[in-house]
Amino acid sequence: MSAAGAGQQGGPVPGRPELSALARAARREWGPLLRTVRSSLVTAKLRAIWLTLTAVGLTLVLQFVQNQAWGYHMVQDIGSVQAWEHLWVALLRTPLSLFVPALDLPVWGALAQILVVFGIAEICVGRRQTLLIAYVATLAGTMYARIGIWIGPVSPLGLPDSDKFVIDTGPSAAVVGLAVFVCWRYRAWFTCAAVAVAMVVEVVSIKNNLAGKEHVAAVLAVLVVCALWELGRPRGPEQAPRVSGWGRPR
Repeated sequence: MSAAGAGQQGGPVPGRPELSALARAARREWGPLLRTVRSSLVTAKLRAIWLTLTAVGLTLVLQFVQNQAWGYHMVQDIGSVQAWEHLWVALLRTPLSLFVPALDLPVWGALAQILVVFGIAEICVGRRQTLLIAYVATLAGTMYARIGIWIGPVSPLGLPDSDKFVIDTGPSAAVVGLAVFVCWRYRAWFTCAAVAVAMVVEVVSIKNNLAGKEHVAAVLAVLVVCALWELGRPRGPEQAPRVSGWGRPR
C-alpha cells in the first residue's frame, strides 16, 4: 500500500466529528424509542397498532359521513364540541370528538398524524395510556375553551365570545399531548421541549385562535400529568432513567 493510500485510509475526514456528535445526540434522543417501535413492528406487525388503525379508520369514516348532506348534522350531534353547549353534552361528545377532523383542514394531515403519533404511543406506552392521555389532552382543550371565553379577550389567556361557536380541534390536541407524553416517558427531552415551544410559537406568531390555544392547553395538561407521574413513581438506586418494559403493547 502506498503512503498516499495509507494516509487516505487513516486520516481525518472533514466534518466527521460534527456528524458523529450529531449521530450520538440523535441516538440518545430517539434510539430507545425507535428500537421499541421497530422491535414491535417486526415481531407483531400490524397487530402492534390495531388501536391506531381503528382510530384511522374511524376518522376516515367520520370525515366521509360529515361531508355528505345526510351525514353532516349526525356527526355534529355525536362528535362536535362547542363551548356554548351544556358541559355534560360536551363531555359526552368529547371521546368521539378525537376522531372528527376539522372541516377546513385536509383530512390526510389528520390521518397521518394519528397513524404516526398514535402508532408510536400505542407501541411505546400501551393502549390504555394512549387512550387516557389522548382523552386528557382533548378534554383540556375543551375545558380551556370555556374558561377562556369566561376570562374574555381582555387577557392574553382569554378568548372572544364568538369562539363559543367554534368547533374544538378534533384529533390535533390529542396528537400533541401524546407526542409530549411519549417523549417524556422515553426521556427525549429535546423533542419534548421542541413540541411544547412549537405550540407556544404557533399561538404567538402563527395561529392565535381557539385551536392554537387548545394545543397549548393540551401540552400543559399532559405536562402536569407527567409531573404527577414522576412524583408518584417509586424511586430506587437500581432504577435506570429508561425502563425497558415501557414499550410493550398492552
